[in-house]
Amino acid sequence: LTSLLPLALSNNNNNKDRRLFSARSLPGQSFDLITMSFFGLGGSGLKIQVVLDGNRTDKNKENVVPMHHTPSWKLRKNPFWRIGSSVATVPTSEAGSALLYAYEASEDIGGKVLLMLPPGKKADHLGIKIQFIGRIDMGHGVHEGRPHYDFISLTKELSPPGTLFQPMTEIPFLFKHVEKEYESYMGRNVNVRYFVKVMVERKFLPPITQEADVWVQLFGQPPAQNEAIKMEVGIEECLHIEFEYERRAYHLKDTIIGNIHFLLVRIKIKYMELAVIRREISGEGVAAIAEDEKSPNNNPGNASNNIFTETQTLVKYGIMDGCPFAKDIIPVRLCLEGIPSDLTPTYTSVNNRFSVRYYLNLVLVDEEDRRYFKQQEIILWRKELGG
Repeated sequence: LTSLLPLALSNNNNNKDRRLFSARSLPGQSFDLITMSFFGLGGSGLKIQVVLDGNRTDKNKENVVPMHHTPSWKLRKNPFWRIGSSVATVPTSEAGSALLYAYEASEDIGGKVLLMLPPGKKADHLGIKIQFIGRIDMGHGVHEGRPHYDFISLTKELSPPGTLFQPMTEIPFLFKHVEKEYESYMGRNVNVRYFVKVMVERKFLPPITQEADVWVQLFGQPPAQNEAIKMEVGIEECLHIEFEYERRAYHLKDTIIGNIHFLLVRIKIKYMELAVIRREISGEGVAAIAEDEKSPNNNPGNASNNIFTETQTLVKYGIMDGCPFAKDIIPVRLCLEGIPSDLTPTYTSVNNRFSVRYYLNLVLVDEEDRRYFKQQEIILWRKELGG
């Protein structure tokens, strides 16, 4: 390259000093442009699009379904947000977008990679590869150490080194019999993500990459013993109530039904409400924290300093207004599908890095604004795919 510079400048000796000064003062710009021109690596305009085969007609319709939205940790302000929602699109590249599908864990992940060039252009490459990655992302700033953990990492070669000439090149791919043991999850401090990543290797330049997310969900089963929840709580000689819920485990679109019995009322109650709470615990050693919570000798001081807890009130219902009398019975009926949030199944120590649990929180408030509450954990499981 340096030997060609005197030839390019020899035709005009008067401007020789000025051009050499320009080449020295802007070495990055001048030499990069010349290098890209000589080797044909710049200006190809190559774009990549990943199209998943979620809408293939030969797939089991129950195991691959379109998502109406991208699930998240956030609460919706509109309580009727599910009504009239259309199939959400997840952008993959400037060339287009791909539908977001929910895959059952046993389903194969396949589709096609589209490589697009402007007319009359070509692109040299050192090989085209595709990866399927399952990742627990803990890089939200609160966690120290590694930002993410890959529990699945598979790589396949789509094309050997060569040159692309066609305006559109289509390459199919398929990852078969991949064990996907965790659900996709987007939480407050931790995410579980599955994605397909395409890489076009280039000489002297970083690879061109493109990713497409795959949402994975797992069918659950109700527990063999789904006993009713019965508890008595109160204040000695002041308040004695008994609450009962017909089951401990519910699927994500189920309805919680129960009753609250007032056996003794000697305080003036202003109102009573029932809330659904989600608690995300993340960090190293979550399994040990879960065991400590079950232990009768639980000591919160034993928890690791790297454990973070996020508590979120998903919904709050007023179920009584005014002071009840003794022997009054208040019915409870709470529809989980009406909660303005994306419910997930109960997760217990996922990869020993995080857990997600749900609780019913019953709160009574007296006329002096003193609050009396009782929490009870419930188990959620997935009956069908979708958001």
